[in-house]
Amino acid sequence: MEAVNERQKATLFAKLEQAFDGALTGKVVAIWGLAFKPNTDDMREAPSRALMEALWASGAKVRAFDPEAMEECARLYGERDDLTLVDTRDEAVVGADALVICTEWKSFRTVDFTQLKQELATPVIVDGRNLFDPVAVREAGLLYFAVGRGDSLDQKTPRAR
Repeated sequence: MEAVNERQKATLFAKLEQAFDGALTGKVVAIWGLAFKPNTDDMREAPSRALMEALWASGAKVRAFDPEAMEECARLYGERDDLTLVDTRDEAVVGADALVICTEWKSFRTVDFTQLKQELATPVIVDGRNLFDPVAVREAGLLYFAVGRGDSLDQKTPRAR
């Protein structure tokens, strides 16, 4: 089970790399959910940590929001030029090159995809919690990569630029 969990953490970054053909340097990635699970601030085994660290190593910046784990994230990582913690989920996505959902907070389940597409600089969502209906997201014009769904990485899906 632990090996599966570790692979899952690496999958989020791999899907972003695939969406941007490996060119993540200078990209801003919005992250919704920093905690390991909803209703806690526990980040000890959180997928967000592996993702953020991989993004930083690749030259990307992170803009993140979590309803509970903001202080814990600040405690763990301190002040960094490549990490911005914001007050709302909406603030996280404004001008971001992609959105990654790491924790299935109830407040993340309801989204206006048309509005989200307007806010993102590049219309890419990597849904690590399978919160959304892939058809609805794609119909709104967003590129949608989900974890554990066979159809989410259809080879016909255009890549972000």
